[in-house]
Amino acid sequence: MSSPGTPTLGPWTQTFPGNMVWSNATLITKGMAQYNAVSMAEIDEVCERLRVRQQEPDAWRQEWSAMGAKIEAYADEAEAAGHILTAGNYYLRAGMYWFTAERFVEPGEEKRAIGQKALDLQQKGLLIRYPNIERVEVPFEGGSLPGLFMKAPGAEGPRPTIVVFDGMDNCKEMSILFAGLEFARRGWNTLSIDGPGQGESLRLRDLSARYDYEVAGSAAYDWVAARPDVDPDRVVVMGYSFGGYYAGRVAAMEKRYALGVAFAALHWDLAGWQAEIKRKQEADPKSTAQSTFHFRWVMGKETAGEAIEKAKSFSLAGIADQITKPFLIVHAEEDKVVPSPSARKLYEAIASPRKHLKMFNAETGSAYHCQMDNRQVGVDYISDWISDNLPA
Repeated sequence: MSSPGTPTLGPWTQTFPGNMVWSNATLITKGMAQYNAVSMAEIDEVCERLRVRQQEPDAWRQEWSAMGAKIEAYADEAEAAGHILTAGNYYLRAGMYWFTAERFVEPGEEKRAIGQKALDLQQKGLLIRYPNIERVEVPFEGGSLPGLFMKAPGAEGPRPTIVVFDGMDNCKEMSILFAGLEFARRGWNTLSIDGPGQGESLRLRDLSARYDYEVAGSAAYDWVAARPDVDPDRVVVMGYSFGGYYAGRVAAMEKRYALGVAFAALHWDLAGWQAEIKRKQEADPKSTAQSTFHFRWVMGKETAGEAIEKAKSFSLAGIADQITKPFLIVHAEEDKVVPSPSARKLYEAIASPRKHLKMFNAETGSAYHCQMDNRQVGVDYISDWISDNLPA
């Protein structure tokens, strides 16, 4: 029997034992179930078919695409019958399955086409189901960054607003639900945005990741602060997973944000960690949480070596000591994607006297990266901390 606090990794997190890359991707999709963005029965159906196809390189795309197409057809039927809200539910789920299907398709025209379909369907479902969501464009370097703005229902006057940047594997269509819905209940607006290297900006606009994320952070702040329904003195920047680096960088360099939140820290030595990932993948491609091409695609590089070289600039060493506003780090003690020493190093380096590190474990509700095994406990903790630390 395991002792209290010792994570027990069962079928919820390890759908495919011995296959971390598929299990992690499945857990990302499962984690959206409590927001009615996916169905556990539909996920189980796909996974049971995949269980016997783990040696087939195209099986993942085929099975998730088939489910996406099936649910999309139901959505079209409901819409044609005038059952718009039902159609919205189906479109959202179909989009999430297409987004999952795209994950292991190598960069190219097919990946772009699947990404377009996924985003279109997700957004169609979201806009039907949540009339307080707007699709927006944030001006950025002669173009724009795509975002979803969720207004707090029934809120009067300027409200606190949370700017949420994604991680390496997710998209604004996911964070507007798992973060935005809870923030809206607290009377706050949310701007969920795909910055460079994320979601729609990467897939459809070819904007790769960049180390100087304060450029995107400043653009997002300028946009929300200009809105009459936003209190410019109570704007928070939050990033999750890879976005834990982005949130730290933005908080250090863009002082207009009142608070900062890293929903999981990023690796303190990203280049070193990715070099280790590369070594593991060469021995066994199923042994890590990311595909063999995903990181170089996000970085906009042709080879893993070039991506690792670019990653050397993605460090908060010498930057975190410029974070002077209240800052929260939420992490998992037994995180296998970003090991916990990176969170502690970030905490130690932050200069703010009002910094806080929350480490979850199995006993306190979550043993996985970004609380993907139990997302609500992480989001609730973040929400409470923001509430306690927002300026009056």
